[in-house]
Amino acid sequence: MTSPAPQDLVVTQATLADWPVISAWAAAEGWNPGLSDGPAFFAQDPEGFFLGRIDGEPVSAVSVVNYGEDYAFLGCYLVRPDLRGQGHGLATWKTALAHAGTRTVGLDGVVAQQDNYRRSGFELAHRTARYTGPAPTGPVPEGVRPAGAADLAAVTAYDSACSPADRPRFLAEWLTLPGHRAVVREDAGRLTGYGVIRPGHDCPRVGPLFADTADDARALLTALSAGFAGQRIAVDIPEPNKAAVELALGLGLAPSFETARMYTGPVREHALDRVFGVATLELG
Repeated sequence: MTSPAPQDLVVTQATLADWPVISAWAAAEGWNPGLSDGPAFFAQDPEGFFLGRIDGEPVSAVSVVNYGEDYAFLGCYLVRPDLRGQGHGLATWKTALAHAGTRTVGLDGVVAQQDNYRRSGFELAHRTARYTGPAPTGPVPEGVRPAGAADLAAVTAYDSACSPADRPRFLAEWLTLPGHRAVVREDAGRLTGYGVIRPGHDCPRVGPLFADTADDARALLTALSAGFAGQRIAVDIPEPNKAAVELALGLGLAPSFETARMYTGPVREHALDRVFGVATLELG
């Protein structure tokens, strides 16, 4: 897919080889992308990433990753700082958004862009805040253990109950990428939550952190933080989950960055009260 745009901009699908460029731009914006995110992102939808180029040089990016037949997620909306205000971002956006077809599209929008998203048909669902602070310390709580290959089916089912769409291809990579640490908590053989921590450009990021209760979430977060004593961590928490906010504040984490979850239409019911940390603002 290609599209001509202002000043000879040409928009094409990006490949995994282009991911370092997009990730570096995101890092420069202070978004703290994970160091190994690319393979999991492209595993979900290898055709969902777009770059705008002028004379072959990347200048803009957008991702629109499809999840099934009904839902897509938009992220990585970036324009090189020296070329902003010239229509390159909008041209890239339009080409990428067509990839979603008739699906409802979600995004986590930064404050500066939220009015633009509203004008493009996105409506606010809730706000999300990034909480950062010292990694909690303590012994690994009872019932928490590392996630293994045998847990993938149960983790995928648990994740589906907490998300607007199923994402098995993403999770199969996300749980095992270099530097990613995944743990689960069980009670009498039943999964009561799972979490992942991964290295980021600025500090380790936690996500997802999905759990039945705040106690489960605290146990998972403590286990994930093992080995990160003295370091700061970051977790993105949906504002409606008051128990998650209270847990973060009680652990000494503080809000540092705000986004808005927005949708162009309806999404399936999912257990937001179990979302103590979203997977990633880039892919939802």
